[in-house]
Amino acid sequence: MLSAQPSFTQEIQLYCYPNSTQGKLVKRYKRFFADIELDSGEIITAHCPNTGPMSGVCEVGSRVLLSHNPSPKRKLAYTWEAIEVLGHQQKPIWVGVNTNLPNRVVKELLTQRLLTDLEPYETVRSEVKYGTNSRVDFFLEGTSSGKPIYIEVKNTTWSDGSLAKFPDTVTDRGQKHLREMMAVMPQAQAVMLYFINRSDCDSFAPGDDRDPTYGQLLRQAIEQGLIVLPCRFSVSPAGLSFIGLAAQQFN
Repeated sequence: MLSAQPSFTQEIQLYCYPNSTQGKLVKRYKRFFADIELDSGEIITAHCPNTGPMSGVCEVGSRVLLSHNPSPKRKLAYTWEAIEVLGHQQKPIWVGVNTNLPNRVVKELLTQRLLTDLEPYETVRSEVKYGTNSRVDFFLEGTSSGKPIYIEVKNTTWSDGSLAKFPDTVTDRGQKHLREMMAVMPQAQAVMLYFINRSDCDSFAPGDDRDPTYGQLLRQAIEQGLIVLPCRFSVSPAGLSFIGLAAQQFN
């Protein structure tokens, strides 16, 4: 078993939800749509920016958080941001479901140099081409070793008690990314950053029972030097806050 302790316990808010409102989930359908009953009683259709199965975080009747951004350029004025679920201690917590936000928040982490587990770096670039028709989420340059740092970000909401797990389904794309990250080593540093989008998980493990191939590739990559950073976040109607690193469990 490998373990890494959180770097600190103080929450650092990195993102605020714009024009937020709340309601209850009526249904999710066609992957991108969710019908929501607002607290006013009005039923609206919101954009669901999460194409995955959303295991354990898509229960009808649960309270949800929406952002409201009316614009003639948008088909839907509301975006589903988070959902309230029972955490592992049977206490209600918010879980972020907007998969467009993690990269935005991680960029703030990198810009503010909050990930002290990384080698010091000078510049941060996003969406840099690498591998086979892929773009790495973040590419850091200007390290003391001279090696660039490749960072892939994976949103993580599936949990087993206090254990966060990724993935929650077979992910061919995720497997491809691990193979491509192994290909850049040792000429570069490679980092998998798991964005734990809920506060009740203090440890992380690969979702072997959903995608055993991904788990095997992840362990292989770690043996070759891959750095795993399971980053914990607290989600509230106010926004997203960084609360440090989770412990790692690889049996």
